[in-house]
Amino acid sequence: MLSFFCWRSSGRRTVQGGYCDRGGRFSVSGSGNDAGANVALAGAPVAAHWVGDRQIAPSLLKYGTEGQRHAFLPGIVRGERFFAIGMSEPDSGSDLASARTRAVRVEDGWRITGTKVWTSGAHRSHALMLLARTSPVDPEHRHAGLSQFIVDLDSPGLTISPIHWMNGEHHFNEVSLDEVFVPDDRVFGEIGNGWKQVTSELGFERSGPERTLSTFPVLAGLADRMGRGELPADPALGRLVARITGARQMSAAVAGQLQRHLPADVAAAVVKVLGTTTEGDIADLADLHCDDTTDPGFRDLVQTAVDHRPGFTIRGGTNEILRGVIARELGLR
Repeated sequence: MLSFFCWRSSGRRTVQGGYCDRGGRFSVSGSGNDAGANVALAGAPVAAHWVGDRQIAPSLLKYGTEGQRHAFLPGIVRGERFFAIGMSEPDSGSDLASARTRAVRVEDGWRITGTKVWTSGAHRSHALMLLARTSPVDPEHRHAGLSQFIVDLDSPGLTISPIHWMNGEHHFNEVSLDEVFVPDDRVFGEIGNGWKQVTSELGFERSGPERTLSTFPVLAGLADRMGRGELPADPALGRLVARITGARQMSAAVAGQLQRHLPADVAAAVVKVLGTTTEGDIADLADLHCDDTTDPGFRDLVQTAVDHRPGFTIRGGTNEILRGVIARELGLR
């Protein structure tokens, strides 16, 4: 199984993703991106805590209240508090401005009603970082009126339904909310500022190490077997090594920009497009070299990568949409 789809290993987590508590105030120490990359390179299970490490913790440091930081960051650091992301909706595709989940102001909080889909790990997570509309759509400013909320996944009125993959695995979910109450202290950032916050959050998601390293164990296994002469040498392997090296350097550069609070939306989109294309090409090359004589362990790993390949370019925003974002920024459309 690829490490990015394994939930977690037994025992207490030791990798802390670069976040620490200094005198009661949380801050960044080192690079969570580097920590996540090292865990991925080792093939360790990361699905339980990668969302928390990659985007929730830095978003909490940027937009969260002190109460929210103290409530969630210690558990994220220990690998004991898991988050899911509630952005995509049925019939909305990659257009978050068309979100129909609504949050209505009530006494001491908000009532949220709507549906989120493709919600990775919601059935095993504790909280959902949810995007909802808090004011009517303005046709002239479609991204206005969106806000974010931290929703407990065991809240009354919240239902999680599995979406099984064609190979039987359960990773995605549909999350339905029916008048779910969220208290005021779980409003994330500012009401109406959701689009700006989500754009920042997506920068962390799209440039994370998993966008280039989810099939790295397959690449390493392919290189080992070619090196030992078990598989015929193929120059395509060298090209993939060069591509993944470049994508990894780009990912680290974007992480540095984000840590310095510099805009990196388009750069993150570039990393996502190049990285996910490369990880898919790794799966394809390994599949071409596998046959009945390939050892079963490696053949199963390759088959898992091939099964997951369609999702590489979809999650985090489809590559087709992101190419449009990049082209618009470059003045090509």
